[in-house]
Amino acid sequence: MDESAAYSSEDEDVSLTGSDFEFHLTTSKRKLNSTQGAAESPKRVRHLSVSGSSQSQTPEESRGLGSHGAQTEGRITACHLYEAVRSGRSALLTVIDDWLEEYRRDREAGILELINFVVQCSGCKGVVTREMFSRLQNADIISHLTTEFNEDSVSYPLVSVGSQWRHFREGVCEFVSLLVRGCRNSLLYDDFLFSSFIALLTGLADSQVRAFRHTSTLITMRLMSSIVSVAAEVTAQALMTRRRCELEKNKPVEHRAIDRIEELESSYRELLEHQEDLRSLMNGIFKGVFIHRYRDRVPEIRAICMEEMGVWLRENPASFFNDEHLKYVGWMLHDKQAAVRLQCVLTLQKLYVEKDFISRLELFTSRFKERILCMILDKDSDVAVETVKLLLLIKQQTDEGLSEEECAAVYPLVFATHRGLACAAGRFLYLTLCSVLDERSDKRSVSVLRLLAHFFIESEYHEHAAYLVDSLWDVAGEELKDWELMTSLLLQESGVEDELESALIDIMMCAVRQASEATPPSSRVQRKNLTAREKRLQAQERRRITNHFIPQLPQLLAKFSADVGKVSCLLRAPLYFQLEVYSTSGRLEKCLDLLLSQVCDIMLKHREDSVLDACVRVLCALCSDCYSFCGRAERAVSQLLDSTMEKFSSNLAEILQGSADEDDLYGAASSLNILAVFSSARDLTGRNLFEFCFQLLKMGIETREINEKLMVPALKCSVFHLFWEGAKIMQQTPARDKAELKRVMKALHLFCVVCQSCLSVAQSLIRNQAFVCLCDVLLVFGKLCEGDGSPLQRFSPDDSLKAEMASFIIDYVFSEPDEDLPGEEECEEMKMSALLQKRNQLSGYCKLIIYGVLELRAATDVLKYYSKFYRDFGDIIKETLSKSKMISSVESARTVCLCLQQLFSGQEQDRRDEELAEIRLLAKKLAMNFSINLRLIRKPLLALHQDGICFASQGLDEGDLMNLSFLEILSEFSFKLLQPERKQLSMSLRRVFASVINNEFVRIYERSLTSGSKETPAAETPSRKRRRTHSLTSSLETPAVTSHTHRVDMDDDFTEGSVLRKSVIHSRPQSSPFSPSIQSHLSTLSLGHEDASEDEEEPEIEDYDDEDSELGITLPSTHGSTSFLEDLFE
Repeated sequence: MDESAAYSSEDEDVSLTGSDFEFHLTTSKRKLNSTQGAAESPKRVRHLSVSGSSQSQTPEESRGLGSHGAQTEGRITACHLYEAVRSGRSALLTVIDDWLEEYRRDREAGILELINFVVQCSGCKGVVTREMFSRLQNADIISHLTTEFNEDSVSYPLVSVGSQWRHFREGVCEFVSLLVRGCRNSLLYDDFLFSSFIALLTGLADSQVRAFRHTSTLITMRLMSSIVSVAAEVTAQALMTRRRCELEKNKPVEHRAIDRIEELESSYRELLEHQEDLRSLMNGIFKGVFIHRYRDRVPEIRAICMEEMGVWLRENPASFFNDEHLKYVGWMLHDKQAAVRLQCVLTLQKLYVEKDFISRLELFTSRFKERILCMILDKDSDVAVETVKLLLLIKQQTDEGLSEEECAAVYPLVFATHRGLACAAGRFLYLTLCSVLDERSDKRSVSVLRLLAHFFIESEYHEHAAYLVDSLWDVAGEELKDWELMTSLLLQESGVEDELESALIDIMMCAVRQASEATPPSSRVQRKNLTAREKRLQAQERRRITNHFIPQLPQLLAKFSADVGKVSCLLRAPLYFQLEVYSTSGRLEKCLDLLLSQVCDIMLKHREDSVLDACVRVLCALCSDCYSFCGRAERAVSQLLDSTMEKFSSNLAEILQGSADEDDLYGAASSLNILAVFSSARDLTGRNLFEFCFQLLKMGIETREINEKLMVPALKCSVFHLFWEGAKIMQQTPARDKAELKRVMKALHLFCVVCQSCLSVAQSLIRNQAFVCLCDVLLVFGKLCEGDGSPLQRFSPDDSLKAEMASFIIDYVFSEPDEDLPGEEECEEMKMSALLQKRNQLSGYCKLIIYGVLELRAATDVLKYYSKFYRDFGDIIKETLSKSKMISSVESARTVCLCLQQLFSGQEQDRRDEELAEIRLLAKKLAMNFSINLRLIRKPLLALHQDGICFASQGLDEGDLMNLSFLEILSEFSFKLLQPERKQLSMSLRRVFASVINNEFVRIYERSLTSGSKETPAAETPSRKRRRTHSLTSSLETPAVTSHTHRVDMDDDFTEGSVLRKSVIHSRPQSSPFSPSIQSHLSTLSLGHEDASEDEEEPEIEDYDDEDSELGITLPSTHGSTSFLEDLFE
């Protein structure tokens, strides 16, 4: 079959006469003969007029329609069926048996009860009476029911919430299935029951009332599924009967049973008639309901169609499993709504899991595989998860499977922050890697670990082994928790490659953390509380880790002690031990002594902060008072500190005397690094480090012989000394508090003087560390501009220090990055590191403003760069502005105005026009940060305008008109003024600028006060419509469904937005998930699938609700997110 023909959307076999749907049922002679009583009550197959072209209804008939109400011959209809389904407390099989008995007694009453059951399930209060059923066409009945529908609420049983409706849908589906099963031997082939019922359901499925359409579609689709199941059984019975008949005929003449052959032939003919009848029913439902409703505007209806299509394909593959039916599932993979796409993927999973179906899916796979691959980046995480599972089935079940390039598109998802998606990708990765291994091999676990390590190396996310381990935890937990194997690989004599060793150590330590804490990485959502069983398993695994690594860890540290990355990673292991185990036996105490010795030796060997921090964490954990061996650890730490302090003192004496050589400088720097790291975790004030460090800093500033390897740790030691002193003051009595505070304030003043001098040195490391220290100590000890603050906040920074800090922000934070950096990758890493450092410095400065150490007007030096550096610091500046409004909204507004005034005054004459445009852009951005509640910002905006008018009028008496152009900038804030303030400012404007009232800038500002803004381009467009238009035009990259058929009879409520979607839908370029960079796999999302050059089109969905959210796949950040403001301001 030609591919374009197989998946063409032109449904040529759908024949509808005009707009009326006629339900045809082949009637056999057998049924005509078996029908009794037809002359007494002649019934006709009912016709449904979709367009409403049916016989008219007289006023007398209209008045008589509701006369019977819910009664027919004194009996309440349909109530017990509906209540049985709604309550769920009745045995539906018994209810259906009772209904079948009633139908056999009076089939018209029975069909009425069934019809009214559907009406009640739709939430309609109307009732179809016997008179209505006898005299009216289906279209008129539906029209009457529509008028009686309760329009007070949009809710109806299928979408209602609450305990009583929880199982309603399942009850309806079960009722329909049992009904068909009960009628499969006789009534299913009746020319009255199902033909009339399906005809009415077809009409309801085409109703404009959503409740009718939704309910009838569900019932019809489930009815179709049940009929398909019966048809499959009948087909199997027909084949069996035919085979038995042929066997009987093939017997010798003397052994043939003629009566048996005639009986089998009669049964076979009857089964063929049943097949034809069922085929007619299925064809009618498919063409009358499915063809129209699979592209319904309601996503739930489209999802129902896709779900039941999967049932048909599986239950009766002989009739449905072909490309003519599979194409509908493929088309709806492009649906705008996630629920529909999810249902399509789930349907395909159930098809690909069957080996017998794979050969029939070849054309479908080749046609839609690219679209399925795009869906791994679906904006709905559930769809993406199920798509990855589907791709795994395709790879495992099909011969060609997926190419290496296609598999490479899935692998990076193991680093996604959504845990379900990451675990699905982890399973895909693990099974793909293991597919090349021999299951019987004794070295399978070794091979798996090597493959995972190689994958981690080749990936571009080397800092995120924890995410890889968590993704593989459920499927590869056995290998990841094989501590004996991993440590033996690392300790073996021959060893492995250096890069592979690093990856294996990183993976092993992340697996240790995962096993001991039983929680995923922080950015992956996990339920907060573990179950009792999970806690028990966690404790067992932690004991196993402890018992294994206590003797092995010293050996590992000894082997890799010279490697910074490996040893800093290995030093995380003791933090996950059950440390109390060390005190259980003498042998383990020897292991403790060995560990302490190794850690202390590593501290003396290395100067890198990462290694020193890791060592201090381990030592502090071992020194905890809750362990009986803490005294042993304290002695080791004290000996280390004593030797380090002694070495530092001797080297410092040489340095202060000026007789130090390079060895003395190196030894002093190494010792000071150790002391600085310890100072961050332990109180070392008793060793009087501040005095030594201050001497060192003072000498470096005075002699200008600055050694940054000494100065940076000296600054750290000094600031931590001050913090520990402050902490002790808070714990002392008020009598001693004053004396100690005075001493600390004196030391703080000296330290700030030194740091202020360091802000202007050439070495960037010293300069940056001094600024961070200043921000920290001022935040703790700085006196508040308003209020008392804590007892420690007594230090008042002088104006020179404030000016120096502001100059630092302007010169070194708001500066362009250095472009002359070697190497492209190194350049990007250095730029990112520099940006993070600048963000840290800016947030520290902004904290001083927010917490009242610096006055609000200091924010002008920050607000000036809001527009220019919006990408790098926009979130920090915006949060600062927001917090300043909470402190004082009026002062915050005046600060904004002062910021603009300073920029205006600093303009250069040769670039005046260009700079004025930049200032206007900044003013526009700042104006958008004022609240949309105009009443809340009346006073702040009025104060801002008054300050601006005052500034613009400066020099006016002397004839200086230079500041008048500031009014044009000020007009950017006029659109949020209320009418009283507009009048007040207009009067002030005329009074102040009476002599230059006709000046261009004065008129611009006056016009902004009278009209609300200088320009109102969107005045005619309501805001709601503007938002919708914007969302439509901005989301053209992800169209809802790319149309493969052009529907002529569009609905009246087809919106302008959807016309816009259709007009531009083929102008979008194709996005492919295959690109050389792994990062592109995680940043690309395309819900489109076809080039505009393709001949075939897909079904359009006439109307639907738009979705605002875009791609939901995010990677764990390697450098912190710019949106995590709580980390910056708390």
